[in-house]
Amino acid sequence: MQALIEFVNANALLTTGLVASALAVVFYELRLKARNVASLNIPMTVRMINDGGSVVDVRAADKFSAGHIVAAQNIPADKLLQDPAAASKKKRNVILVCDNGASSGECVAKLRKLGHDHFFSLRGGINEWRKEALPLVSKDQAAA
Repeated sequence: MQALIEFVNANALLTTGLVASALAVVFYELRLKARNVASLNIPMTVRMINDGGSVVDVRAADKFSAGHIVAAQNIPADKLLQDPAAASKKKRNVILVCDNGASSGECVAKLRKLGHDHFFSLRGGINEWRKEALPLVSKDQAAA
């Protein structure tokens, strides 16, 4: 222990740099974890849907009718923020979807600040869903 204290005293600048680096890594990892806790990748989203989660598409109605996830509801983001209960009557998990994950992520962040911890966002949105060649329903298919 005495040798460690002597080393720290002899190399104060090196020790300070090491401590600062360690704190920066810890801070970065905690911030990343806090930001992504509500952002789901495709496999996690599919698992949550299979476990009874619901999907709410926050895009405009015309984009929704052009292609959406099966059994998704279309509730615009501003309406959802006014009445979060419209999307989750049973307090089950709700996955919000938009084109690229940006607006649904912002909506989830606002809802979580209000205490609604059962809302999640699909990372990458419908674009990522399409990239993975997962099924989408369009207005024409729903009418058939």
